[in-house]
Amino acid sequence: MMMNLTPKSHKIVILAEGSFGVLESKTATVLVRYLPDNVVGVIDSINAGKDVSEVIEIGVGIPILSSLSEAMELEPTLLAIGIAPPGGELPHEWRSIICDAIESGLHVMSGLHHFLSEDVELSELAEKHDTILWDARKPPDDLPVATCKAGDVDASVILTVGSDCRVGKMLSGIEITKEARTRGLNAEFCPTGQNGIMVWGWGIAIDAVVSDFTAGAAEEIVLEGAKEHDLLIVEGQGSLVHPGYSGVTLSLLHGSMPDAMIFCHQPSREIVARYTVPLPSLIEMISQYEMLTAPIKPAKVIGIALNCFDLSKTEAIDAINSVEIETGLPATDVVRFGAEKLVDAIQAFNS
Repeated sequence: MMMNLTPKSHKIVILAEGSFGVLESKTATVLVRYLPDNVVGVIDSINAGKDVSEVIEIGVGIPILSSLSEAMELEPTLLAIGIAPPGGELPHEWRSIICDAIESGLHVMSGLHHFLSEDVELSELAEKHDTILWDARKPPDDLPVATCKAGDVDASVILTVGSDCRVGKMLSGIEITKEARTRGLNAEFCPTGQNGIMVWGWGIAIDAVVSDFTAGAAEEIVLEGAKEHDLLIVEGQGSLVHPGYSGVTLSLLHGSMPDAMIFCHQPSREIVARYTVPLPSLIEMISQYEMLTAPIKPAKVIGIALNCFDLSKTEAIDAINSVEIETGLPATDVVRFGAEKLVDAIQAFNS
């Protein structure tokens, strides 16, 4: 069974058993941040009894629960898989919880590479109980090879790029889009990952697309967004220096054909997460992105979005000032200080 859901119309309980945290359960954190009125609880027996805000600093009033049975007392209608681990596999110990959720009448939303809708046991159970399994990461079947059509759209295309995974490319893109809209700009966020798709309601998860068609998928997203919008903020993925995910990064660069880029970075991070690869300097990484866009469609980095979640406010301000001096570009932490500087940079670029 493969149907789409509209998360904003559901009461959501998030499954993050044994994994709830800012980095460990990125999907859970994103849903709490952007759909707080829909999330009724998070399942994680390790932190049960706490408020969500005690673990990830947002989500005040949302309880952490010990089990699905406890969560059912809050009358949820949708179970969301709250993690997206490397490889995207379904944790074996979660299978029974998902089965119980389906038998309890809950729809299930997942961003895993393991497609629940293609899992025989789960799909048969869902059909029996008339529930929907939504695999947000599952791509369309008819994607093309890129043809450089994204370069012909009238809309201004801004791509978020970065130094590593999980440095804020999606979050920065959403916050920039929201700020642009408050200024009356006809802006649209273009999701390219499962979490952005869950929050925004459309898009294509690039990392689930066969490699020949990843740039084509990025192109399709831009073409779709440009139909009704003048400013597109395309969500970046991975990093050019990431040993595992650099392929999707390059595909997005060439497929979306951005006019400009916003560079995302965590100041305290010195090596690629889960690897031993040292991160080059900011100047070097920015140059890499600009060099690789040049043959297809030249684009410059026009602003820096810093992820300072692990720094104090004073440390964050110091980091922002340091980066602005080092790069000569406007920088900010969009969560702590808003996206105004970055939208200013985009408007100045487009003027």
